[in-house]
Amino acid sequence: MMTGRDARKGVAGGPVRHIPVLAATAVEFLSVHNDGLYVDATFGAGGYTRAILAAADQVKVLGLDRDRHAIARGYSLVETAGGRLSLVQSRFSVLDSVLDSVLHEVAGGVGRADGVVFDLGVSSDQLESAERGFSFRLDGPLDMRMESEGPSAADIVAVAGEHDLARIIATLGEERRARAVARAIVRARAAAPIRTTGALAEIVAKVVRTGPGEIHPATRTFQALRLFVNDELGELARGLCAAERVLKPGGRLVVVSFHSLEDRLVKTFLAARSGPPGVSRHQPEAPYRPAYFRVLTKRPVTPGADEVAANPRARSAKLRAAERTTAPVDDGDPPAIPALPALDDVLRGG
Repeated sequence: MMTGRDARKGVAGGPVRHIPVLAATAVEFLSVHNDGLYVDATFGAGGYTRAILAAADQVKVLGLDRDRHAIARGYSLVETAGGRLSLVQSRFSVLDSVLDSVLHEVAGGVGRADGVVFDLGVSSDQLESAERGFSFRLDGPLDMRMESEGPSAADIVAVAGEHDLARIIATLGEERRARAVARAIVRARAAAPIRTTGALAEIVAKVVRTGPGEIHPATRTFQALRLFVNDELGELARGLCAAERVLKPGGRLVVVSFHSLEDRLVKTFLAARSGPPGVSRHQPEAPYRPAYFRVLTKRPVTPGADEVAANPRARSAKLRAAERTTAPVDDGDPPAIPALPALDDVLRGG
């Protein structure tokens, strides 16, 4: 549920169509206040944005989403927000440049946002749209592109070499049977193109066995292809650095993730940016590095039993939060992500 105004009414009395996971907790960690400027880096169905707008009367929000369908659906909320909401179709890896554009200024490294929130993964709208090809529950074209541009999952499955496929599925899907899945895909596509979600799910289900009550056999393979097609871990790594650049001293960063790869990346980033590196007597002393964040969540916050019962998707959610310090931003590299084959190389096959 939301904080502030009646959570059932949302902004200007309009109905709330979607409440994101851990919404009240996220808004609490954002410490939303009047005259604050907040970035909803993953606008989706607008649930977090609605919660922020409802928490303070004089707050402003910049909502970003790389999915043009999400931005189009949000225009009615822009109208009811009375000038407090701006929406931009963009990847969150460049949220600092987008914020400069919206504010009509280049802040030159000076923080200007009071909070940034990320709700990672795919939205319910994307999962429930068969033509977007994100879900094996609904048979549709094997697409998975958030921006509806560039190579699709079907393109990857059609030409990627068996070794590259196995590496992608093992690394991004953490699928133990990745080699067998890749081998089955290559064998199946030799007989007929794999163009639909149903066809791919059927192929994977023949080599990955799961018991009653366990996840669908194709879950990890679909996750891996989606992450690869959209470069989601690379986007997250760059997005975290962009958020660091735009946050004011005392500004809050909140990230809600849904699987271990995302959470591990966020945890590693915050650990690296919240203090000096660890000292080892076997290595030269590292140069001094200030803390750019103060971590607010020693352990990730997870949904309560009631929220999980109401929304099964919430069961794997983890929230981490941190507060920006006064240390000036440096030009450090983004956090490392797992090594993967390059997209161009994959598309050349092999």
